[in-house]
Amino acid sequence: MKKKWSDVSRGRQIVIVLAGIVQLALQAAALRDIAKRTPAQLNGPKAGWVAASFINFAGPIAYFAKGRK
Repeated sequence: MKKKWSDVSRGRQIVIVLAGIVQLALQAAALRDIAKRTPAQLNGPKAGWVAASFINFAGPIAYFAKGRK
């Protein structure tokens, strides 16, 4: 059953919004870092890391953990 946003408790609404903000911040930081680096400074192709950054939380975290040399 689908819930309306107004049916979600205030605490959960805050957690959802904060998680969204963190996700967007991680993705923005990863995309900015990818754009500034040369291909030689990355483990793998730039396009692959850009695409991976769109995977919620895991993509940007994987980039910062394994994508940079």
